[in-house]
Amino acid sequence: QVQLVESGGGLVQAGGSLRLSCAASGRTNSDHPMGWFRRVPGKEREFVASIRWRSGGTNYANSVKGRFTISRDNAKNAAYLQMNSLKLEDTAVYYCAAGLPSTPYGGSSDSRWYDYWGQGTQVTVSS
Repeated sequence: QVQLVESGGGLVQAGGSLRLSCAASGRTNSDHPMGWFRRVPGKEREFVASIRWRSGGTNYANSVKGRFTISRDNAKNAAYLQMNSLKLEDTAVYYCAAGLPSTPYGGSSDSRWYDYWGQGTQVTVSS
């Protein structure tokens, strides 16, 4: 059983920064992906970034490259998403997810490889 708890969301002005955290328990001994996804009401869930738990390999959506940084702290069983230069279009509910250990490196952006999800944290970017 894997449990994921996100924190760090909030209201920020455009151009500002936020850091999301994901406290994980359960799946900590494999090179599975930890991912961040986001959803805007009325739209499909969107991949943001992922990181392999052991190797640290990362993957980013084009829309956040150069602005967001994903990281993990294996000792703390936590993953993070540092979001800089936030834009209005970054407003969404952000979800942390744990992927299957069998997830291919090319599949970490596909939500179907993720079997555990956090409850989500709201990020609102204002003008």
